[in-house]
Amino acid sequence: MDNEPKEKIYSTLMAIPRGRVTSYGKVAEYAQLPHGARLVGRILSQLPKDTTLPWHRVLKANGQIAFPPGSAAYTRQKKLLELEDIIIRNGRVKLSAFRWQP
Repeated sequence: MDNEPKEKIYSTLMAIPRGRVTSYGKVAEYAQLPHGARLVGRILSQLPKDTTLPWHRVLKANGQIAFPPGSAAYTRQKKLLELEDIIIRNGRVKLSAFRWQP
C-alpha cells in the first residue's frame, strides 16, 4: 500500500487535541481521503500496541466506541478517553460536547 494515505491519517490523528474526539469518516475527510473511513479503521487496527498516536480519540460517526462492549480494546479506549475528561455514557460520547473540528 502507498504510504501517503497512512501518513495523512497519522498527521490528522496527531492534530486531534486532548479532550476532543472525531469519527473515522471525519479523519478520512480531514486527511483528504474521500470515502476513506474503512481505510482509517484498517490503519488504526494495525497500529503497534505502544503507539503514541491518539487512536482512542476516533469513534463511530454516532460517537460510539467501535469495539464490542466488555472487550479489552473497548475497556482500554474508554479508560484513555476518561483520562482526558471525556464523558462516556453507554459506550457513547456526546459529540456536540467533545467533537473536534479543525
